[in-house]
Amino acid sequence: QVQLVESGGGLVQAGGSLRLSCAASGRTFSPFVMGWFRRAPGKEREFVAAVSGSSRDSTMYADSVKGRFTISRDNAKNMVYLQMNSLTPEDTAAYYCAAKTYGSDLPTTTQALYNIWGQGTQVTVSS
Repeated sequence: QVQLVESGGGLVQAGGSLRLSCAASGRTFSPFVMGWFRRAPGKEREFVAAVSGSSRDSTMYADSVKGRFTISRDNAKNMVYLQMNSLTPEDTAAYYCAAKTYGSDLPTTTQALYNIWGQGTQVTVSS
């Protein structure tokens, strides 16, 4: 069974950077579509970024983070990362790593298609 564990969250000032990490264990990692989602206080969970499985090297981003966040993966280490730059208080949220372990290996923004989720890591951006 696949397990995902996020790390790297914390408190940062506006304009700062953080890198979130997600470690996957339990199965061959490379075919999985991997995504990052977030839930801000009082809001529904939303898509942040996704990266294709296998070697397609295709990514997708929410408009709100495009140009500031970068998703990447290291299949040799079973890791996926979210580099977050130019953070604003609006980025404050719990961030979740998710995997889609079946079907197409193209990235998707649809939460319901991701079948494995991590526990989340909190990111707080102070003004």
